Amino acid sequence: MKTVTISLNSIDKVKSFVNDISKFDSDFDLVSGRYVIDAKSIMGIFSLDLSKNIELNIHNEDKVDDILAVLTPYVVE
Repeated sequence: MKTVTISLNSIDKVKSFVNDISKFDSDFDLVSGRYVIDAKSIMGIFSLDLSKNIELNIHNEDKVDDILAVLTPYVVE
C-alpha cells in the first residue's frame, strides 16, 4: 500500500479526481481524521472536510507509478 497526501479543494477537482481514479481497477481509500471512505465515491468525498488535505491509500503495488502519474495534479508535496 502506498499513501500520498492530496488536495481536493473545489467541486471541479473532485469530479475530475473521481473520473481519473475510476480508470484504474484497484482499491483506493481516502482518510480524513477518523473517516475512511472509498475514493471512487463522489458522494463520500463530499462528506469530508475538503478544506484540509486528505490522505489517499493506494492498494496496488504493481501500478503505483502509473497511478501517481495520473494523480499528479492532486498530490500535495
